[in-house]
Amino acid sequence: MALYVDDAIWRWQGLRWAHLLADDIDELHRFAIGLGIHRLSYQGPPRTSVPHYDLTAYERRRAIAGGAIACSRDEIVAVLRRSRSNYRLAQTMVTRNVVELGLLPQRERWRGEPADRW
Repeated sequence: MALYVDDAIWRWQGLRWAHLLADDIDELHRFAIGLGIHRLSYQGPPRTSVPHYDLTAYERRRAIAGGAIACSRDEIVAVLRRSRSNYRLAQTMVTRNVVELGLLPQRERWRGEPADRW
């Protein structure tokens, strides 16, 4: 599994910010904890389309020293697209499994309602 950080170019609250992404969400959380970043800083679905943490320029340097791959803007966009695609695929697989296994909650029929209506 790989971790990625883009350039710290986003200005907010007087600081420069970068994004930390990973191929695996669990690895992303473990790495962020290792950097001392609180889980409340996590941004992911449904709030945002790609799971990530925002890092200050200082945290970015620590992430790179810890093994994250520094990426250009173009490279991080490719990672974002791949992550978004993987997330959608995983959600589709979960939904299919829920439907195929019959795990959806069943609605009770009304008295006299035909059984084949639903």
